[in-house]
Amino acid sequence: MSDGISQAAWSSWSFPFWATSGLLVTALLYLRGWSKIRRTRPLIFPPWRAWCFLSGLFVLWLSIASPLDTLDGLLLVAHMTQHLILMSVVPPLLLLGAPAVPLLRSLPRSVLRDGLGPFFRAQSLHRIIQFITHPAFAWLAMNIAYIAWHVPQAYELALRSPGWHAVEHACFLGASLLFWLPIVQPWPTVSRGSRWAMLPYLVGADLVNTGLAAVLSFADRVIYPSYAAGPRVFGLSALRDQAAAGALMWVIGSIFYLVPLASIAVHLLSPQSRRPTGGTLRQGSIAVPRPYRRFDLLSVPLVGPLLRWRYGRMALQSIAFAAAILVIADGFLGQPMGAMNLAGVLPWTYVRAFGVIALLVLGNIFCLSCPFMLPRELGHRLGLARFKWPRWLRTKWMAIALLILFFWSYEAFAIWDHPRRTACLLIAYFAAAFLVDTFFRGANFCKYVCPLGQFNFAGSLLSPFTLEAKSHATCERCTTHDCIAGNQQQRGCELQLYMPQKAGNMDCTLCMDCVKACPHDNIGLFAAPPVRDILRDPVRSSIGKFSARLDITALILVLVIASFVNAWWMVTPSTLGKYLALAVLLAAALAVAAAATRSTRKELFCRFSQALLPLGVAMWTAHLLFHLFTGWATLGPALHQAAADLGMHIFTPAQWGMEQPLLAANTLLSVQLLLLDAGLLMTLYLGWRLARHRVKSAGRAVLLLLPWAMTVAVAYAAGVWILLQPMQMRGVMMNP
Repeated sequence: MSDGISQAAWSSWSFPFWATSGLLVTALLYLRGWSKIRRTRPLIFPPWRAWCFLSGLFVLWLSIASPLDTLDGLLLVAHMTQHLILMSVVPPLLLLGAPAVPLLRSLPRSVLRDGLGPFFRAQSLHRIIQFITHPAFAWLAMNIAYIAWHVPQAYELALRSPGWHAVEHACFLGASLLFWLPIVQPWPTVSRGSRWAMLPYLVGADLVNTGLAAVLSFADRVIYPSYAAGPRVFGLSALRDQAAAGALMWVIGSIFYLVPLASIAVHLLSPQSRRPTGGTLRQGSIAVPRPYRRFDLLSVPLVGPLLRWRYGRMALQSIAFAAAILVIADGFLGQPMGAMNLAGVLPWTYVRAFGVIALLVLGNIFCLSCPFMLPRELGHRLGLARFKWPRWLRTKWMAIALLILFFWSYEAFAIWDHPRRTACLLIAYFAAAFLVDTFFRGANFCKYVCPLGQFNFAGSLLSPFTLEAKSHATCERCTTHDCIAGNQQQRGCELQLYMPQKAGNMDCTLCMDCVKACPHDNIGLFAAPPVRDILRDPVRSSIGKFSARLDITALILVLVIASFVNAWWMVTPSTLGKYLALAVLLAAALAVAAAATRSTRKELFCRFSQALLPLGVAMWTAHLLFHLFTGWATLGPALHQAAADLGMHIFTPAQWGMEQPLLAANTLLSVQLLLLDAGLLMTLYLGWRLARHRVKSAGRAVLLLLPWAMTVAVAYAAGVWILLQPMQMRGVMMNP
C-alpha cells in the first residue's frame, strides 16, 4: 500500500495554470526589459543576470508543480524542502537578476508615465518602501513569518486549506525577498547602513533557523498531527520524518546563511573592487559606448555549429526522411486503424502540433528539416533542370488551391484515420517535389507549389527569429554576392532572397545556404519582434510589397478561415450543420472581401487582412495542442506496434489503453483560451497600428478600424464557442 502511494506521489506533477502563466509572463517581461536596458548598461546587465532571474522563476515553478507539492501533505521533510526553496533559493536568484528596472522598462512608456508615474511620485509610497526595505524590518518580517507558520495550529491550517497554504507560501516568498534584499543589493539598490551589519544579520537568522530545527530534530513526539494520522510513504515513520526535516533545516538551512556570510566577510577584508556604473568602455582617457549586440541564434553553442555545418541540414533531413519512410511502410503494412498506426499518429498528432509550436518559438524549423527535399536534391544532381518555371505560375495561387484541396480532403476522406491514404499522400508529396525540381531550375516546388510550405511561410511571419545581414555596410562593399549567386563550395539562395533586401521570413526555408556561402560571415539568425514583418511594408527581395500581393493576402485569409473551420468540423454539431456553418462563414468572408475591395484601395484591404494572422495562428495552436495533449501517450505503443507489424521484434508488445491527458480538461481549456486571447490582442494591436499609420487622428483611426474590429470580435467569439464544445479525440484509443 505504501509503495503504491509513494509511486503515485513521485509521479504526481501538476501544472497550476495561473501560477505558470504568471511566471511565464514575468519571464517574458523581464527579458524584454533586460534586452532594452542592456543596450545602455551592458556591464551592469550581463547575461548571467538574466540566467539567474529565469532560474529563480523556474525553481519557483518546480517547488509548486513538482511532486514536492503533493508530498508536502505526506512528509514533513518534503514540506521543509519546499520551504527552503521558497525562502533561501528562489529569492537570491531573483534578486541577482536585478529585476526592478528590467520589469519597469518592459512596460509601455504611456503606462509608466500615466499609470505608474503618479504612484512613484507619491511621498507616502516612498516612505512605505523605505520602511519595509529597512534591514531591521526585513529581518523581523522573515523570521516572524518563519516561526509563526511553524506553530502547529497555523501549520495544520495550511495543510487543511489550499487557500491558506498559498498564503503561507506567499508570506515565505515575500518576506524572504525583503530579507535577502540588503544582502544581494541588486542594482540600483542603495546600501542602508554599513555592510558589516550583514554579518550579525545573517548570524541572527541562522540562530532562529537552528533553534526551530533543533525542536524538530530532538522532539520525542510528533508535533504536527496530520503526519501522524496520514499514510506513511518511503518507509518513514512520522517521528523519523520529523527528525529528518529538522536535520535538513539545520544543515542545509545553515549553509544558505553561512555561505553568503563568508563571502561578505572575505569581500570586506579584501581590497575593494570597483563596481561598474554604466554601459561604457574606456579607451585611454575617453569613455565610449559599448556596442550592443543583437541575440544571434547562430552564436549559441551546439545549435550554431549544427546549423552552420555543411551537412547539418542534410543530417536533419535524413532523420525526417527515415521517419517518413517508416510512416509510409507502416501505413501500407501495419494496422488499418489510424490510432494504432504510425501513419495515423505521428503526422497528425505530433508533427502538426510541434510544427506550429516551432514556428512560434524558433521559426520555420519544418522546412529546415523537410524530408521531401532529399529526393529533390537527387533530381538536381541528374542535371535535367533545363526549364524556367512559367511566369504565369510565379504566384501563390496554385499552392493556395492545393492547400484548400488538402483541407477539404482531410475531412471528406478522413485521411487522419486511414493510414494507407496518409502513406499515399506522402508518396505523392515526394513525387511532386522530385518531378518539379528535376526539370525546373530553382526551388520552385517550395516557393510556388508546396501547400505545407506556404502554411509555414505565413506562420513564420510571427516567428521571433529571422535571417538578416549583420552589417549592411559589409553587403555594400561585397562584389561577388555569394549569398544569392553561390560559389564553388556552396550554392546561394535558390529562392532568390538577396540578403541586403530580404525583409522577414516569407519564402525563407531556413536552409542556411546563404549563411554558408557568405565569405564575410555577415549573416545571423537574429531575434526580432514577432509582428514586425506584418507592420512593415518594404519592397522585399523576390516578393515585392505585401500590400500589392493579393495572393499572399489570400493565403493568409485561407489559413485564418481554415483554423476556425477545421476546429469547427470536430465538434458536436451534425454534418449538415457543419456544412451550413461553413457556407455561411465562406459567404461572410467573400462579402467582407468584396465590400473592402469596393470601398478601399487594394493596399488597405491587403494590410488589414494580413493583420488577422495572429488570431488564426492562435486558433491553430489551441486546436492542435488539444490533440497533442490528449494523444500524447500514443506514440510509444504505435512504435511498438509498427515494429511488430514490420517484423522488427525489438520492443515489448504494444500496450494499448486509454491514457490520461497530459493536462486536466479545465487546465487545457484555460491554456487554449489564453492562446486565443493572445492572438486577439496581437491582431487588434496590429489593426490599431495600421490604422494610426494610415490616418493621424485617433478618432478617424477608430472609425477606420471599427468594422474590421467587429469582424475580429465575431471570429474570436466563434473561436471561444468552438473551444467550449466537446471535441473529437482523434488518434486516441478509446477502449483498452
